[in-house]
Amino acid sequence: MMSGRPSYRALVNDGSARGQELPPGITRRILSYATPHWRSILFFLAVTSVGAAVVVANPLLLRAIIDQGIIPGNTSLVVWLAVAAAVLALLEGVITLTGRWLSSRIGEGVIYLLRTQVFTHVQRMPISFFTRTQTGSLISRLNTDVVGAQRAITSVLQSVVSNLISVVAVLITMLALSWQVTLLALALVPLFIVPAKLLGRKLANISRDAMDNNAAMSSLMTERFNVGGAMLVKLYGRPDEESRGFSGIAARVRDLGVRQSVIGGLLFTMLATITALAMAMVYGVGGVLAVDGAFEVGTLVALTTLLARLYGPITTLSNVHVEIMTALVSFDRVFEVLDLEPQIKESPDAKPLPRGPLSVEFDRVSFRYPGTSETSVASLELTPQSEVAEDTQVLSEVSFRAEPGQMVALVGPSGAGKSTLTHLVSRLYDPSEGSVRIGGLDLREATGDSLREAVGVVTQDAQLFHDTVGANLRYAKPEATDGELEEALRMARLGPLLAQLPNGLDTMVGDRGYRLSGGEKQRLAIARLLLKAPSIVVLDEATAHLDSGSEAAVQEALAVALEGRTSLVIAHRLATVREADQILVLEDGRVLERGTHEQLLEAGGLYTALYRTQFAPQSR
Repeated sequence: MMSGRPSYRALVNDGSARGQELPPGITRRILSYATPHWRSILFFLAVTSVGAAVVVANPLLLRAIIDQGIIPGNTSLVVWLAVAAAVLALLEGVITLTGRWLSSRIGEGVIYLLRTQVFTHVQRMPISFFTRTQTGSLISRLNTDVVGAQRAITSVLQSVVSNLISVVAVLITMLALSWQVTLLALALVPLFIVPAKLLGRKLANISRDAMDNNAAMSSLMTERFNVGGAMLVKLYGRPDEESRGFSGIAARVRDLGVRQSVIGGLLFTMLATITALAMAMVYGVGGVLAVDGAFEVGTLVALTTLLARLYGPITTLSNVHVEIMTALVSFDRVFEVLDLEPQIKESPDAKPLPRGPLSVEFDRVSFRYPGTSETSVASLELTPQSEVAEDTQVLSEVSFRAEPGQMVALVGPSGAGKSTLTHLVSRLYDPSEGSVRIGGLDLREATGDSLREAVGVVTQDAQLFHDTVGANLRYAKPEATDGELEEALRMARLGPLLAQLPNGLDTMVGDRGYRLSGGEKQRLAIARLLLKAPSIVVLDEATAHLDSGSEAAVQEALAVALEGRTSLVIAHRLATVREADQILVLEDGRVLERGTHEQLLEAGGLYTALYRTQFAPQSR
């Protein structure tokens, strides 16, 4: 099953895993991922054992052809043994392919299970996890580290099991043929291991540097090639400097590639030369023994053939611990993510929220953002740190009630806690103290599906996927018909836009919706909200940064969206909240004032000051 040529994949793996301590029980945990494939593993071991038998059978056939066929002149036996050798060669090819198929099937099965587990687990993480985490690092866990973890399975199967079986079978056969030549062959093993370790370490360092520089080059391209980055570069960038910066990184990648190729070629050349010298020495010693009658010529040929199949697996086995340790570290990095418990969990006894119009109630709610250790993995952050200063209270003793169908407006200076308050309604966070209730039910006791169905949110920066208009709308209601989508667009005052789109609902909106104007993006988000038809609507600065024409169109759409629904509205422009049933004025996480527009103006407090700042005539 193993060819005479050594496998040096382990020599170029990242050597940084050397000496790194792994948590106890990780091996047992890794084996749990291999358990579903136990039948394939047993089949692989059986195939590998048969392959090892074929490895030693071929040289023995050559021995018989020479000693019992060619030298005695037995033509018939030579022909039949040659045919048998050809059949064995074909069988060895089939066994090799079967072994690779089995090991790949097992490894890919592990990758599939790990990836789906990590993706599903990450989807359950709180929003604070994503605000802290580098997206590229998280994606790396799903790609690079998961593939590295796969090697913990496939390396054991291919590099350890198959090579070990092959080495044992070859050594037993060689000892049976000539213990003298076998001892000589073993004495030459250090000549293979020493250069493999020395140059292998250099290759590992170069490989690590190459991966780092490739990652830097990839990150640079990702930042410059997304729509926002490309726009920033065009508006403020200097193309020549950008090209020079990229050229510098690309040059380092080029130089490292050349060094890796040269050192890799040097290693292969050295090992090939040592193999040739070892075989020449064995031919010399074995030839003398054959002349002295210690064994026949065919035995000498068999020994040298077996020798070529001994050094490759031994060299690989001498370095395989680096590969396995690197793979184990990758597994550990994946487990870091899987072991981070989501803060927002659904209670085992959770109940669905009631249907129909719903009230929203905050009962003495206080909140502080959780620390890094609670919501994130330090290795996924560029510089691990708290979202706010330690022990900072974001909300303190907030209480209010929005009756079904009422609008409650949240106003106040930046950093007052308005957005945090709306995040609690969607249960992106849980309060540190107190409770948030919808329809009389504490959100910690409500099912996640019913909460997502009941609450709809439109933010100031509407998020759209790089997909069609229809696909972005159906994210709210997958079973919606084209007619329902078109009706939602018309209600969001996007009927004229729909008529102008080149492919109608199948028109691509571009990366983050950049092919649409700001007002169109907002109205598309409102159309998605209307399609969802929630009982509660949260608007977080939904008209911010829009021109007056776009704002008027969005306000028309919002009037339709809010009709008959309980709503929480954040707005810096106080003109948009004059008609609110209740206005809460927040400052430093506390409700400073509450009442209607007229009541708050009469009170002459912070709301009045904010109102006068926006609407007082400008002095000339």
